[in-house]
Amino acid sequence: MAEVKRPKIPWMGVKLLLFVVALYALLFFYDSTKTVTAMQKAGVTLLELAPIFLLVWLLMAWINSRFDAKTLATHLGEDSGARGWLLALGLGVLSHGPMYAWYPMLKDLMRHGLKWGLIATFFYARAVKVPILPLMIGYFGIAFTVILTLYILLAAWLQGLLIERLCAECNTTDSNEK
Repeated sequence: MAEVKRPKIPWMGVKLLLFVVALYALLFFYDSTKTVTAMQKAGVTLLELAPIFLLVWLLMAWINSRFDAKTLATHLGEDSGARGWLLALGLGVLSHGPMYAWYPMLKDLMRHGLKWGLIATFFYARAVKVPILPLMIGYFGIAFTVILTLYILLAAWLQGLLIERLCAECNTTDSNEK
């Protein structure tokens, strides 16, 4: 799978940081108490997210140390087959935390050949929350919970297939432009 080329914007992160700092400075002169409160909330949020970012970073480091691109491509690449779809479904169900915390790891896996459809399947399968299943069974019964879970997983797989088909056309267009 060819990686999609995107234009590189030099210093984009630094420009965004400087813009946010300037915006906070302007807002500080407009209403200092609300600005300080907003900065405190942002700091608390950053501290709450730090363990998740650390976990994702460690997971990415572990994946990079344990798997080479060839091995990873056999599990999640073009020739992954049913095993790749089942792996994406299972990992999606087991994943926790905010969705955006998974973006860096998935981006890294894309460089190693992760298919677009498997990414969509992974994100869609996150709708099944294992810790909440017992509560759901208690409220709605086991039959409803099992049927709904199976429908969510089926829809996750179908969404992945749809994205795979749509992105195949996109990748063909991108490769023709090179």
